[in-house]
Amino acid sequence: MLSIFRKEINLFFSSLIGYIVVGVFLVILGLFLFVFPDTSILNYGFASLDPLFSMAPNIFVFLIPAITMRTFAEEQQSGTIELLLTRPISDWQIIGGKYFASLALVVFALLPTVLYYYTVYQLGAPVGNLDSGGILGSYIGLLFLAAGFVAIGVFASAVTQNQIVAFLLATAICFWFFWGFDYFSRLPIFVGKGDDWVQMMGMLYHYDSLSRGVLDSRDVVYFLSLTGLFWFLSMLALERRKW
Repeated sequence: MLSIFRKEINLFFSSLIGYIVVGVFLVILGLFLFVFPDTSILNYGFASLDPLFSMAPNIFVFLIPAITMRTFAEEQQSGTIELLLTRPISDWQIIGGKYFASLALVVFALLPTVLYYYTVYQLGAPVGNLDSGGILGSYIGLLFLAAGFVAIGVFASAVTQNQIVAFLLATAICFWFFWGFDYFSRLPIFVGKGDDWVQMMGMLYHYDSLSRGVLDSRDVVYFLSLTGLFWFLSMLALERRKW
């Protein structure tokens, strides 16, 4: 698994695509945080990183599928997937190597946002007048959200040979799991009759809960279960080739 992990990381950074994806993510976040007047923290009147954590999931819906779309689709298109599956490693190790490599790239893209935290920390009056606990909880929520999105992206890449199809499929599934259940709960048939339960099936509900700075075991179990589900579906997609 470690060799696959290193291979995926090297492939990502051996081309300009990797740097462009990370750069676009940081530029878009920077524009929303400091330039666009409707979301700029400079116009808030108080130190907060709320725009970062409200915008990051929107960008993740497109960024993470762009990172994961080539994980298996490229292998299948080039025919190297057959060579990979004949190596003395299990399907779980193959999926794990590609999954953790993609997740590491997302974490790499998030690391520079610590500079945004430092900037807002210094802008506080007095300096440091910032809810650091809430921000830490929001970062943890982002990591769990990214873990779920990466699992969805790897699954989408495993079921098709076309990277564009993998990107579109992963984006659609991520969109549904993040916003779909929330929109679905607003239908008249559910309002006041179980709309809370429908919302709890979506990622937005649990992400908002973690963003409050409270690490609830139910939210953690939800994200781990969702990630495990798409890991399992990815394994079935690989097993399909053997069938």
